[in-house]
Amino acid sequence: MALVEMVMPKMGESIMEGTILRWLKNVGDKIEQDESVLEVATDKVDTEVPATASGILKEILAQNGEVIPVGKPIAIIATDGDESSTSPAAQPAQKEETSNITATAQVSAITNDIKTKPHISNGESLRFYSPLVMNIARQENVTMAELESIKGTGKDERVTKNDILDYIQTRKTTSATSSEKQQIKDPVKTEKKASAPLEQLKPAQSLSGNYEIIEMDRMRKMIADRMVESKRIAPHVTSFVEADVTNIVYWRNRVKQEFMEKENTALTFTPIFIEAVVKALKDYPMVNVSVDGDKIIVKKDINIGMAVALPSGNLIVPVIKNADQLNIIGLTKKVNDLARRARANKLTADDLSGGTYTVSNVGSFGNMMGTPIIMQPQAGILALGAVIKKPAVIETPQGDTLGIRHMMFLSHSYDHRVIDGSLGGMFVRRVADYLEQFDINRKAFA
Repeated sequence: MALVEMVMPKMGESIMEGTILRWLKNVGDKIEQDESVLEVATDKVDTEVPATASGILKEILAQNGEVIPVGKPIAIIATDGDESSTSPAAQPAQKEETSNITATAQVSAITNDIKTKPHISNGESLRFYSPLVMNIARQENVTMAELESIKGTGKDERVTKNDILDYIQTRKTTSATSSEKQQIKDPVKTEKKASAPLEQLKPAQSLSGNYEIIEMDRMRKMIADRMVESKRIAPHVTSFVEADVTNIVYWRNRVKQEFMEKENTALTFTPIFIEAVVKALKDYPMVNVSVDGDKIIVKKDINIGMAVALPSGNLIVPVIKNADQLNIIGLTKKVNDLARRARANKLTADDLSGGTYTVSNVGSFGNMMGTPIIMQPQAGILALGAVIKKPAVIETPQGDTLGIRHMMFLSHSYDHRVIDGSLGGMFVRRVADYLEQFDINRKAFA
């Protein structure tokens, strides 16, 4: 039997580490090569990591909540191969396995010793805490003495992310309850506190049960941080244009059934709109840029990010690489594939990297327009509003007339450090022009 190390894989060009979210397999389980073994979180995406070999999961070297550098061992798989044929990288795993078993025994002994001794008061600890747990502790002002008191549910009774979050929530509830009891017990002190200067008062917390406090999940925290950072970095300006997309609506209605039969995928408006954005970016390359200090980086590739709403309510932005090299069939398949995998949590870090410009279809929620926030370090983002039938003026050789047209708003938010109103306005106007000039007799499969 051979022992093979499974290491933290590289999940993108800029990804240097990952956080273990949870193991999908237990020690002793039989696993197949490429079968998902654990879930890992990076600063871009949560993803499942497949096994690098078939065999028995002999040992788990990284616990839930631990931050592991790329290339570091996270598990040992016992395979059915000849031990002498094990790769050089796997041979040291045997020695490491022995040292890991010894280390585990030492940690267990220390943990048992901690149970019988008073908590350490000088801030030092004999228990291991992952960087993630320590970061949460620092943010929530959890002392080392409090950490020592938390019963861990991880391997060797390590404190996991869920353990410390549960403790923090319990602490908040206990603190609020104690405060309420104190107010009932000593109303005089409560009255004095209420008469204190306004700057000394903290915002009151309702204890009536009329609201629910929900802890942000990891993705929501990331979204919040990035949106705040983007508004801090870039002065946002938004230009609006209304476009007549009647020809597109009629053309799509005519070809969508045949498209489904031949390509086995649905033809939506999104790839048609992205095609127009790509053409406009070619006309105005200074929109397809990013900012690095006082330098403007003009991107030669056109990689379109598309915002996708997830079932959880969060938002994720996979990227269509080299969108200018795809026809309408290729764009449709790429859009549908990325949206499907995004909602199934099957995206990779590479699927989310490299974007040069982003579109967000706010019309899918029935919104007419929006003021989207730029995906840093890009310089622009376009919100696509709902397609709505309304009366409009139609210009004809015989004169102007009124008719029912399919109209939509385009909202272009851009970084005013590098894109002025003229360029930002001309760009979104050009997108609208391409949409309005869409050839209704166009061949879908040309």
